[in-house]
Amino acid sequence: MLAICSSFALQAGIGDNAALPLGLWLNNLNWFHRLPDNLKGITLLMLASIVFALMALLIKLLGQRLHITQILLVRQVGMVVMVAPAILRNLPGSLHTSRPGLQALRVLFALVAMLCGFTAVIHLPLADATAIFFAKSFFLTVFAVIFLAEYVGVYRWSAVLIGFIGVLIMLQPGTDNFSIYGLGSLIGAAGAAAVMILLRMLSRSESTNSIMIYGSLGVGLVMIAPGIYFWQQPASSEWLLLAAVVLVSYIGQRCNIFAYKYGEASLLASLDYVRLLWATLFGYLVFGHLPGVPTWVGASIVIAAAIFTIYRESQRGRVSVGGD
Repeated sequence: MLAICSSFALQAGIGDNAALPLGLWLNNLNWFHRLPDNLKGITLLMLASIVFALMALLIKLLGQRLHITQILLVRQVGMVVMVAPAILRNLPGSLHTSRPGLQALRVLFALVAMLCGFTAVIHLPLADATAIFFAKSFFLTVFAVIFLAEYVGVYRWSAVLIGFIGVLIMLQPGTDNFSIYGLGSLIGAAGAAAVMILLRMLSRSESTNSIMIYGSLGVGLVMIAPGIYFWQQPASSEWLLLAAVVLVSYIGQRCNIFAYKYGEASLLASLDYVRLLWATLFGYLVFGHLPGVPTWVGASIVIAAAIFTIYRESQRGRVSVGGD
């Protein structure tokens, strides 16, 4: 699972060349350059966690009046503008792919992840939607076994089972507190995990540019029809928020790429859960939402199980022989 670090760069939708301005900016920061690599990665990951929590807040604010497909359409248009130089510079080679079926499947699951995940963000407290989405790491384990034939031992299967128990505690099925949007967040987490698995499969034969371009264009093209159908003219303040969504998405993705470039994947993956703290803070400051006891208990179980999975994976990477 630690190969996920490469997937962050691919899933971001923009290759290293497009991220070069951020890299040059970082290289010009003397204090940053003097930090140990792991501390560089931690610094960037902490920034990414704030930015992604802010992106969720912006989408939640926009979703109070605008349809999610409209928000995604504008977001993807912004992303396509950013990858346009990579497309135009290498035409027609930039559009070549030997795995069109997998490319289309990746777009499909990306749509599931974004539509379900962002809809949950709009309708649930930010902390609740964020905590449930952390189930992505358990779906990754399951999908890696099914589609990549990876070996998973009893310890990691136990962590997956315990993690899903934590998710059930947060969802509270069969009670008055159960929300269909909580289930949507879980489906979004499964979609995001499927995207990561497909990215690992595609990266074996496809170039970064190919994966980047088909991902950005594919999601954007699919969003055109529903985005136009549900379109409502944004107010001036909403246009500013939409522009901010594109900007923070770009910044967050770039920070993630460079964080995993500098730091050890096992260390950084265990720190990604700081995002829940920022989601809780933003949700409280803007909407007055605080997670209930089931969310805190379930999230604690999910995070503990996920960190244990990361630990087992890091140990597995240090030995040539041995089980999970």
